[in-house]
Formats: sequence, C-alpha cells, structure tokens
Amino acid sequence: MRREVGQYTAQNHKVSNIVHKDPGQRASVLQHVSHNVRRLRHAAELSQSALAEKSGVSRRMLVAIEAGEKNVSLSTLDRVAEALDVAFSDLIQAPDARDPSRINELAWAGLLPGSKAVLLAKANACREVELWEWRLEPGEQYLSEPDAEGWSEQLYVCEGCLTLVLGEQERRLDSGEFFMFASNLPHAYRNDGAVAVRFVRNVVI
Repeated sequence: MRREVGQYTAQNHKVSNIVHKDPGQRASVLQHVSHNVRRLRHAAELSQSALAEKSGVSRRMLVAIEAGEKNVSLSTLDRVAEALDVAFSDLIQAPDARDPSRINELAWAGLLPGSKAVLLAKANACREVELWEWRLEPGEQYLSEPDAEGWSEQLYVCEGCLTLVLGEQERRLDSGEFFMFASNLPHAYRNDGAVAVRFVRNVVI
C-alpha cells in the first residue's frame, strides 16, 4: 500500500479515504480513472476477475470503478495501479493529456468546503516524485498510515501555519518554512489556526 489519504471525522475518529465525485467538474477524476483502468486492463489482457485477483480489489468494486459510478479510496487505486504495473498518477491523469508530467487533478476533498489536495505533477526518481498542492481550512485534518520503507515527503508552507504530526511528536511550520521527513511512520497534517493553510507536498518514492 502506498499511502492512505482521507478525511477526519470528529464523530467517529476514523479515516474515510475517498476520491470525491464532483458533478460540477467538466471531467472528474473518477471519469479519468474509469477510462484509464479499463484501457490499461485491456492493454494488459486481463479480465475484471483476473485484475480483482491480482490486485486484491473485489470484482464488484472494479466494475463500479470502470463504470465511473463509485467513489474510491486512494489506497484502492494504489493496489489497482500496482497490479497493472503502472503509476498511481497514470490512473487519475486525463486520458488526452499532452504533457505526461502534468497531472493537475483533484484527488482528495476534506469534510469542510475548500479543503482539498491536487496532484499537480510528477517526475521520475528511483520510481517517482509526486508534487501536490494542499489547502486545509481551519479545523481540517489529514491522516496517513505509514508509507513503505525508503519513502519520504517534502513540505513547503505557502500561507498560514501547518501542524505536522509525526508519530507522537508535533511540529509547527509557518508560512515560508519547509521540512523533509521519512514517511514510514504514522503522520498527519492539521490546521490549528484561524485561517486556511496552503502548502506544497512532494512525495518521493
């Protein structure tokens, strides 16, 4: 599993990892995922049942994903991408994108209006580097399970103050500050301030 990305709910304190479907978007990320999973599965000459067995994702879920009818967790997309031997970004990128390094797709929306994560671009490292733009409204939080050994993240705060939680420790990053850390432990981003916080996040794989 590459990572867990999702929502924090004050009621049950659980993580709900959802790529949201926004009817107002001209081409939603779910539509891109639908097209890309179907196209890449056919290219790999895999049936839905075969892909389900290889990825550990149920055939029912794959049918819904390919139909563009169901919100899907990013961790589920990670498993599908791994089974298809492609990058996560290959699943959410617009099929007709001219520049493969430019993604610019909404991949996470928080419980509060305005909280979102956009995968902006990617570049090759040992495997890949993902560039994200994040915005957390006051009181919003993003929770993550540990990434694989050897993964790391790079943060740069553009506006506001970000609270970074690493295991049992917390670190405050003000506007203009940056921080790098190994992401193979539980971590979270939180906005404890009174204004929205904006930051750039690189995931180095």
